[in-house]
Amino acid sequence: MKLPFTCLVTWVLCWALALSAQAQSAGARPADVAGAAILTGRVTNPTTDTVAVSIRDSPFDAKERISYARLNEKGEFRLSVLLSGSTKADLVYGDAVADLFLDPGTDLDVRFKGDDLPGTVKFKANDVPTGFATKLRNNANLTDAQRHRQQMANANSYLAEFDEQFVSNDGFQVLPDNIQLYEAPFVSFLDYRIKHEQNFLEDRAARQSFTIDFYNYAKAEITYSNANDRLTFPDLREQVVSTEGRLTMTPGYYDFLRDPNLLNDQTAISNEQFQEFLLNYVHYMAAQQKHLRTDPDFYPFCYSLASKRLNGTMKLLTLGRILQESFRFGHVRQSSAMLADFRNLDSRKRFLPALDSDFSKHKALAIGAQAPDFRLLTAAGDSVRLSSFQGKLVYLNFWKSTNGLCLRDLAYAQDLNKRFEGKNIVFVNVALDELEAPWKQLVTIKKLPGVHVRAMGGMRSEIAKAYNLTEVPTYFLLGEDGTILNPKPKRMSSRAAVDEINQSFGKAGIYSAAVSQLSGSGAK
Repeated sequence: MKLPFTCLVTWVLCWALALSAQAQSAGARPADVAGAAILTGRVTNPTTDTVAVSIRDSPFDAKERISYARLNEKGEFRLSVLLSGSTKADLVYGDAVADLFLDPGTDLDVRFKGDDLPGTVKFKANDVPTGFATKLRNNANLTDAQRHRQQMANANSYLAEFDEQFVSNDGFQVLPDNIQLYEAPFVSFLDYRIKHEQNFLEDRAARQSFTIDFYNYAKAEITYSNANDRLTFPDLREQVVSTEGRLTMTPGYYDFLRDPNLLNDQTAISNEQFQEFLLNYVHYMAAQQKHLRTDPDFYPFCYSLASKRLNGTMKLLTLGRILQESFRFGHVRQSSAMLADFRNLDSRKRFLPALDSDFSKHKALAIGAQAPDFRLLTAAGDSVRLSSFQGKLVYLNFWKSTNGLCLRDLAYAQDLNKRFEGKNIVFVNVALDELEAPWKQLVTIKKLPGVHVRAMGGMRSEIAKAYNLTEVPTYFLLGEDGTILNPKPKRMSSRAAVDEINQSFGKAGIYSAAVSQLSGSGAK
């Protein structure tokens, strides 16, 4: 039976209003916690029972804030993450990681296969009507909350697509093959990459809706990852290509740095690529004025340069990065003075607590400090004490026999031992392997030169804590008196390592005054 036209219109209107009210009600659903991002979802064929979201709240704190959720018997999870604003985050499942972008009000359905998180992850906004007809009907009737949830689903889908298209694609990455290129072909590669990345972003932004925070983040990722690669290419090539000297760049190579917006992009302040670019820029400007990283005044000069050229939050972030570099390279006296100045600049103490803590961790391993002693067993079962090598230069190598980068350095370690045979230096290699047998077998069968010992407990050992180890390989160069000459010497694989070692003989105690001035001048 046909309904009269007026009845049909009335019925459609009532149906639409009911659906609209239902959508409004769904959109008004409050988040479980104020200022939280909500992730619900399911893992197909799970390989482990926990999903996590990892966030770095401070750019100067290596420790991440991690929120966990357990999967139920169906592989489902629900995760609430407290946030104060928009932020980059990581979705972690087992050893796999996928990029996230979250903010308060994010409410996502997240689904992926347990054996391939990055390649299968899909995002959908919770409580937003789906389907072609529904989208047409409700396009103008979504609540603000629903529209925001859809924008955040779009953002995270974009990140997954971008990763597949560019990050996981070797054709768009700076790898040894293109690091060895000369200037013109390398610039052509970067131009090609940035063009495709920008087109990808603008195409997605035209077809989907993003929040302004996410659009600025995505744009900055593209702009400053390419700027960083261009700015650091000459340095990187010099390290990788051992058969040639440093490239002399054409006069116009650095013209891109003249763009005033590149240094003063207020929309990119929270982006890590932008922060890295500002630090690289300061390094470049210092080098232009003949200040080298090996110079005692390199970091104070960089600090002064950044203080004059930058303003506001960009200035604080860059000064903080310079400070952390000076901590890691052991320049205690300079670090202490710069940190005192930073304390006055950071009146709101936004970054100071993390920097104070970092300084405290590194000052015990500063240039001129006594290297923490240890007694360990060699592969042959003999007991060896680090302090027994006083009177010799010591190149200390913390490594793992299961780490690819460490294994790659073995050939260079053998070469260094041969080069300095008969000289007043000993190469001490401390393995952080959990298992003894594979390490002992490698050392014995390969007849590795130098002194080889193992720290029981690996990265959880007391030695790892004493030397503040977070990764391998990690190197230290110790003077003849057992003090630290350099907490970040050149890698064994670097062609500059030989020169650095030769220049270090007889320098023991040269920085002792720096350590003695710590009393009363350290971080408060």
